[in-house]
Amino acid sequence: MELLNDMALFVEVAHTRSFRRAADATGVPNSTLSRRISALEKAIGLRLLHRTTRKVELTEAGQIYYERCRRIVEEARLAHEQLGELLAQPSGVLRASLPVDFATLYMAPLVAEFARRYPGIAFDFDLTPRRVDLVSEPYDVAIRMGELADSNLIARLLARLSVQVYASPRYLELSGEPKLPSDLTQHECVGFPKTGKWVLHRGAETVEVEVGGRLQVNSIGMIRRLATLDLGVILLPEEIADDDVAAGRLRRILPDWQGRSTPVYALTETRLLPAKTQRFIEFLQERLGQQDETRALRRVAVVD
Repeated sequence: MELLNDMALFVEVAHTRSFRRAADATGVPNSTLSRRISALEKAIGLRLLHRTTRKVELTEAGQIYYERCRRIVEEARLAHEQLGELLAQPSGVLRASLPVDFATLYMAPLVAEFARRYPGIAFDFDLTPRRVDLVSEPYDVAIRMGELADSNLIARLLARLSVQVYASPRYLELSGEPKLPSDLTQHECVGFPKTGKWVLHRGAETVEVEVGGRLQVNSIGMIRRLATLDLGVILLPEEIADDDVAAGRLRRILPDWQGRSTPVYALTETRLLPAKTQRFIEFLQERLGQQDETRALRRVAVVD
């Protein structure tokens, strides 16, 4: 047990790259931490850390040992936590990084529902467009939209969002309604910078359309808002456009055609997840999956 405790202390120091921050996180005095890590190095026979007055760095041996120990420590922690779940609801602070527009426009009601379901969980959400580092930053999970670059992170697919073409009734009244994808070349199209082409699908048929316009924006929320202000045609996930369609501010056009579906992923550093994180991911998979099924049935009903 003492060896496991020392391994856990080493993992915290290696993760934070600081004896002081590790001491704050574990409640073990800085001097005790240093002594225990030194004893661990002596028992192993290899130096694990390079220590200077300004920073702590892993040696080659330390990096190898950290990767092994981290999994062992996580397994031990989860074993205790999963047994505790038999007696209590998931609890603790869930730290999540969420895409700004998707979280604000779509996820907020889901978060409210999840919070009511699990009153023992507190939340620390960071809404940011940047790619947070789940290894070095204190996040339990990151929700991301779009295809992912290769990485060592664990990605769980939550949903694929249906992408449609929209414009405001007033814009269509002034500029006419496109009847074919090729008609979009004659319209103001509001989209992300450097997109250039929209790829649209109708069954097995695919077309690429050169689009242009005066407005290029790197925010889904802003794209949606500009369209409601009659400034052009947009390509947007159905889930984000729904409220404006229901209120009459937007109208779906080219109904036989749709854009490439947008995947939504939950990213974690490891498969070994605490209960709070596991429940959050399962909840999003459940709710987003239900809404996908509802939309599919609605489209079938419209076709019939």
